[in-house]
Amino acid sequence: MEVARAALSRIAASDRTLNCFTAITAERALAEAAAVHAALVAGRDPGPLAGVPYAVKNLFDVAGLSTLAGSRINAESPPATADALLVSRLTAAGAILLGALNMDEYAYGFTTENAHYGPTRNPHDPQRSAGGSSGGSAAAVAGGLVPLTLGSDTNGSIRVPASLCGVFGLKPTFGRLSRRGAFPFVASLDHVGPFARSTADLAASYDALQGFDALDPVCAERTFEPCVSQLRLGIVDLRIAIAGDYFESRAEPEALGAVALAAQALGVTRRVSIPEAARARAAAFVITACEGGSLHLPNLRQRAADFDPATRDRLLAGALVPANWYLQAQRFRRWYAEQTTDLFRTTDIILAPATPISAPCIGQTTMMLAGEQVLTRPHLGIFTQPISFMGAPVVAVPIHRPGQMPIGIQVIAAPWREDLCLRVAAALEAVGVASAPVAAP
Repeated sequence: MEVARAALSRIAASDRTLNCFTAITAERALAEAAAVHAALVAGRDPGPLAGVPYAVKNLFDVAGLSTLAGSRINAESPPATADALLVSRLTAAGAILLGALNMDEYAYGFTTENAHYGPTRNPHDPQRSAGGSSGGSAAAVAGGLVPLTLGSDTNGSIRVPASLCGVFGLKPTFGRLSRRGAFPFVASLDHVGPFARSTADLAASYDALQGFDALDPVCAERTFEPCVSQLRLGIVDLRIAIAGDYFESRAEPEALGAVALAAQALGVTRRVSIPEAARARAAAFVITACEGGSLHLPNLRQRAADFDPATRDRLLAGALVPANWYLQAQRFRRWYAEQTTDLFRTTDIILAPATPISAPCIGQTTMMLAGEQVLTRPHLGIFTQPISFMGAPVVAVPIHRPGQMPIGIQVIAAPWREDLCLRVAAALEAVGVASAPVAAP
């Protein structure tokens, strides 16, 4: 009970500035904490995450709350009657739900500057962006409000805010974790996963979330593969390389420096080229626009004024994309998956920047990349989109740089090898190169 009350007090003290939460489930949290305490008193196992406070991006169903997905329109929906499956799994593991978290409208964005619920602010500098679309999830962990959150990642929406807020985030293999009860964005690219301030916490939460779900049509039927026990295995046997070409030519020095620090700590000098990464990003844009536009077309026709204008315009543009463009993008995706499968036959782990820069200021519309002025929002995902497109697992790892804003790297493995990503993240954490300290108030 004391842990839950302390977390609620932290939220009350800090969230007025950070704007991470859109709903706080205090009554539920105290009831769940009491149940954990009762189990301990009775000598029953309360679960591997007993008493751990957490919160979820507001696109996950939470019984009793309307599932906002960052929108004004969804606020009119009746409250969910049941929790999303991953919320249920965390509850079964003994974790304590404290509320729902801010995000970009319908997960279409990289900054969590929400037109309806306000911007989520970066705990390391409240004038800067927390990233998105899971900005509330990353900032709540970075600010010490809760040690664990859930987010979603279509084109980088876990990895971008993890990088900008300086926390660990896991985008599992496409189809690894159930999306049942999570409001969709792009069905063929949507992933869900956790944020935490340590590799051990990230692995423990991921283990609690695993399991086949026959009611999610893309959830893969695979055996449970515990990762916590794998962290101590080290990296001596792993073939690790740095992503070159596309991932180096478009990154600013701070992003390249983060990769270099990690590579040096791991003793890595070999470089590999991920084929056609730029084209993969372009194809991901096409698929995202088409599926997102199609999903929201009825409301775009009837309630266009109720959308964030920036979201509305992107969705409308997507609804007008010719069908043959979409089909060609999906054909290219199959080819791309084959090429990257070949790459992982000779490499276990690839290191790449997570974002091209550290957190931009809130409201900053442009930034400089490779000497060129580009739009900020779409280009924050320049390095995450090609990896989402292949469906590979990634741990976003915050690289420690005293006195500077956080920035992260991607630790990428072949599909279904989340354990390898977590082992490398743990190795970087063990030598002090990776860390996620709570932001100073």
